Amino acid sequence: MNSTMDIPGLKEAIVTKVDEAEGVMRIFVEMEPRTHRCPQCNARTNKIHDYRIQKIHHLKWFERTTQIFYRRRRYVCDCGKRFSEKTPIVERYQRTSVEWNQAVSIRAIKGKTFKETAQHYGTSSSTIVRRFDRLAKSEIRAVKELPAVIAIDEYKGDTREGKYQLIIADGITKQPLDILPNRYKSTIKHYLQKHGAQVQVVIMDMSQSFKAAVQMALSRPVIVADRFHFCRYIYWALDGVRRRAQQAFHDYDRKKCKRMKHVFHKAQDRLTENERWHLDRYLDLSEELKQAYELKESYRIWFNRAKMIGTNQIDVVKEELKNFYNIVESSGIPEMQKAIKTFQNWQTEILNSFVYGYSNGFLEGINNLTKVMKRNAFGFRDFDRFRAKILLSHQYNGIGVHIG
Repeated sequence: MNSTMDIPGLKEAIVTKVDEAEGVMRIFVEMEPRTHRCPQCNARTNKIHDYRIQKIHHLKWFERTTQIFYRRRRYVCDCGKRFSEKTPIVERYQRTSVEWNQAVSIRAIKGKTFKETAQHYGTSSSTIVRRFDRLAKSEIRAVKELPAVIAIDEYKGDTREGKYQLIIADGITKQPLDILPNRYKSTIKHYLQKHGAQVQVVIMDMSQSFKAAVQMALSRPVIVADRFHFCRYIYWALDGVRRRAQQAFHDYDRKKCKRMKHVFHKAQDRLTENERWHLDRYLDLSEELKQAYELKESYRIWFNRAKMIGTNQIDVVKEELKNFYNIVESSGIPEMQKAIKTFQNWQTEILNSFVYGYSNGFLEGINNLTKVMKRNAFGFRDFDRFRAKILLSHQYNGIGVHIG
């Protein structure tokens, strides 16, 4: 029979028969005879030398394993050269169809694991890994120059290269650019010296080694501290005071205070009636805890105001921050005093976060997806493969798992 349907991947082929044997769909096809050019002398010929049947692994039909039996012609030229006809069904030296290869390439990137992809397409895990590695070599381009604004952060990769790796992303487009095999200061410094000639702004968490590497590698860079990372020092200090103060509470109040610790972090104007009652109760039990909570609220007011006016009135923000330092120092609370020492050491970078408005939040989101990817695969030992998996997953983020 000659099918009149336009079957994806077989639109130029003549379907002569379709049947099913032992749960396998078999599609018998051939191409229309036409004139071809000889690859040796470039002469045109339509002389058929012989035929052979080529079995090709294809995408599933109706959840059944599907095979194409392609009746392939060989042409002969007057020069004596014999060659196979050109076909869009299968590439040279391949036993799988073009459509199958495309689908596997997409699924190898988007799928949870290589093993799951292999089971879905009826092949081995090593085949999927080889296809993925080949795709990674052609699709991932080496970084030549980093953009003007970059964000850096570490994540726990647990590869053979080390326990932690460093990811570098574009601070404007929020796309990952490269991943370094470790977070060592020397590694970061050498990479930035090689590729960071255009870098002007670096967004990071409050890591002294990152800061030192950036300052040594770049010429007077603007370092922006991520807001989440410096805000948490105040909340950590409040937690420290709470843990110390609740030791003197009655057993019931101590346990309940621990379970209700979130009310200390929540903004006053967002507390429910029940949360406000618990907050007032525990603050009344400890004067020092009440004072620490008021310092946290003072900091929150400063932070919200800094976000509003920081771009144009950074001098005012700086002066108000110094006033907050003085209040903390006069309070005599050791946890809060320790927190503001960190603020003083990173003051320039903290103020830069309000001037420029950049954040590392998107990079934390990328790292969360990376952790999910690693957990699904029960870890990656090969750093290059894990790096390629992360970069390609974000590069093909807008593409579904199906072709077409």
